[in-house]
Amino acid sequence: MDTLFTDIDNRAKYAVAPLAVRMRPRSLSELRGQKDAVGPGSWLALAITADALSSVILFGPAGTGKTSIARIIAETTRSAFVEVSAIGGTVADLRREISAAERRLASAGTKTILFVDEIHRFNKAQQDAFLPFVERGSIVLIGATTENPSFEVNGALLSRCRVFVLKALTAEELAGLLSRALSDPRGLGRYRAEVAPDMLNAIASFANGDARA
Repeated sequence: MDTLFTDIDNRAKYAVAPLAVRMRPRSLSELRGQKDAVGPGSWLALAITADALSSVILFGPAGTGKTSIARIIAETTRSAFVEVSAIGGTVADLRREISAAERRLASAGTKTILFVDEIHRFNKAQQDAFLPFVERGSIVLIGATTENPSFEVNGALLSRCRVFVLKALTAEELAGLLSRALSDPRGLGRYRAEVAPDMLNAIASFANGDARA
């Protein structure tokens, strides 16, 4: 059960979290780049806004916003949101979460969005565990991957998902992120730091399209 002390503990952890975590976008309007995938008027943006998402795969290099988009969905949806990482997760974890999703749907009519980070790390036989539940709507799957899903995601599962390709951020987009981090209280705003524009551009170029870097 959450208490006042839980809230204080969470704030303390957030205060010492890495800058990329503290500056994670809270809405689509704060998300930099990815206009083709999730820009105004796109299918994905409209589905998120209307809370009418169907299963999707987000494919792109590290630091392009896959987890950020999933977090934005978590903040806006009326569905339950559950996150599993394929790095440390097991098929038993998946079955437990899917069973809970089915109970949630049956008892309260609440849908569950299941976010699976690094979905390519589950082999294709393990990915079969999702298929019947995606088919009958027990879960809405969001899979994130840095590997081409055409080769790394089960074909039957892939055919039931929309694939969105995220691109490396441009130096201009990264410089904009850095400028916001300098002024935002969540980032470095309390330090009132000043960085010359050419230095911001140099850092942005060095990051090579990766917002976390």
